[in-house]
Amino acid sequence: MRRTPQRLSWGSILFFLLLLLFYYAVSQRTPGEYIVVRVIDGDTIELNTGEKVRYIGINAPELHHPQKGVEYFAREAYEANRRMVEGKRVRLEFDVEKRDRYGRLLAYVYVDDIMVNEWLVANGYAQVATFPPNVRYAERLRKLEKEARRLRIGLWGKP
Repeated sequence: MRRTPQRLSWGSILFFLLLLLFYYAVSQRTPGEYIVVRVIDGDTIELNTGEKVRYIGINAPELHHPQKGVEYFAREAYEANRRMVEGKRVRLEFDVEKRDRYGRLLAYVYVDDIMVNEWLVANGYAQVATFPPNVRYAERLRKLEKEARRLRIGLWGKP
């Protein structure tokens, strides 16, 4: 006696596809983590969500300044930021205000357990620039800048 193969219903197929899609989405990122798809300059990135993120508490030399052009040490700051975050998973920590006047997210950005904002300052790729009310780590950043200046690292070295 021959058995006829059973057909899957459209509902079963749809359920299976949705289950696969859900699994894929969950496996791609942990909540609160994003992939950096592009580094814009020394203190701004773009995420896989399309959102742009401006690092809180720091200011790196401008790579695309409308009047000044490329500022001193801008390319180095861009490259350092790119090496730290491009193509990597990052975690964002917000302060009081979540967005700036340009609609960018304002965040402390982490790769693994390293706060990129602090790393850039400590290595002389950015200086401290605090804008209340987002001042949670202002004192830590100031201490790191003071030490980078003392050691003449990066921006603070001899041109």
